[in-house]
Amino acid sequence: MGEAEHPLQAYLDALYLKYKPLSEGKLASYIPELAKADPDCFSICIVTVDGQIFEVGNADQLFTIQSISKVFVYGMALAEHGREKVLSKVGVEPTGDPFNSIIRLDEYSKRPDNPMVNAGAIATTSLIQGTDPTDRLNRMLDMFRNYIGHDVYIDMSVFMSERSTGHRNRAMAHLMRHFGMIDANIDEALDLYFQQCSLMVNCCDLAVMAATLANKGVNPITGDRAVPSHCIRDILSVMYTCGMYNYAGQWAYQVGIPAKSGVSGGILAVIPNQVGIAVFSPPLDANGNSVRGIKVCEDLSHQFELHMFDLPMGCSHFLQTLENKP
Repeated sequence: MGEAEHPLQAYLDALYLKYKPLSEGKLASYIPELAKADPDCFSICIVTVDGQIFEVGNADQLFTIQSISKVFVYGMALAEHGREKVLSKVGVEPTGDPFNSIIRLDEYSKRPDNPMVNAGAIATTSLIQGTDPTDRLNRMLDMFRNYIGHDVYIDMSVFMSERSTGHRNRAMAHLMRHFGMIDANIDEALDLYFQQCSLMVNCCDLAVMAATLANKGVNPITGDRAVPSHCIRDILSVMYTCGMYNYAGQWAYQVGIPAKSGVSGGILAVIPNQVGIAVFSPPLDANGNSVRGIKVCEDLSHQFELHMFDLPMGCSHFLQTLENKP
């Protein structure tokens, strides 16, 4: 007899079949290249902190990382500058406004609210160090490579599409320049921001990145450190409160784990010390989050009591819980 299928793989297979027929949501259209995505693409991947990989669906289908990149560039800025310097430029308060709101700078400090909205992400990206634009881009790609475990590249068609249509982001950048939140190299900061959003990944890559955060900053597949461990708490805190656009409060209430979504259809979620979770499905809800992705994460959270306030708090073990299910 062959080896029995791992219960987690069996669960993911069933979850995939459950939500594959779901046809709600619309493709992102404000970036022209994203409107070309296949709405039927759907994949789920889970990577454990000891390097086990479980996947189902189109897990090797490439797509641009979009706003999920904000998590990792924020971690890079924290590692390079420290918490206080980053806090002087970008806050950590959730906002009920859309991710591309042009009006949300703090009334007193003039900082963007948090690094997960566009204004805050542009300010964060502007902090990345380097001798010139090429050096900054290469350092950023090296950071992503450490998280993912292989070479990565930019989709130039998406980059040019974002660059040519990103007028709201330019307006935000000029407003932040006016208040001293970013320096005079506005075009360089914006190009780097558009490039980070145009990074090509697949669902398995995202799950490895999430598992690296779950594993205190060490990639569980390669053993390479991607971010100092002291940055993890700050990264996960901002993901938990601000990572799901203006659905973040409902997410914290319903799902209760740190996560970040992107308008290309990806969602990345982290169970600290246990697993990284990724879902890819391009059709989005009104908040810009993957419809299937939300459903999958809700299902996982409820089925296995992953909400951070489920008891015993911080002590449940995902795979043990799974194996003990009837």
